[in-house]
Amino acid sequence: MQLLTTIDRATLERSAPLAESNEFAIYQLRNDTFALVHRHAGTGVEWQAITLSGDGIFRVSELMMRAARSLYREMANEVSRARK
Repeated sequence: MQLLTTIDRATLERSAPLAESNEFAIYQLRNDTFALVHRHAGTGVEWQAITLSGDGIFRVSELMMRAARSLYREMANEVSRARK
């Protein structure tokens, strides 16, 4: 895993994103190296990335799902209390 405070956009233009949203995308850089890229919309603002192996993507996605479940439960509890 590597944190890149700046990633060359030309490097990413050689491949299509595997997955993307309005600000984030995942690109395959090499055989088993992927980059989660924060694509800033503003001009002059550098894009940032974290590189991960394929296995790293699965491990990080599991952590993100756990965090999402925890946040969802917390929010659902607050909404439920507000409705009572």
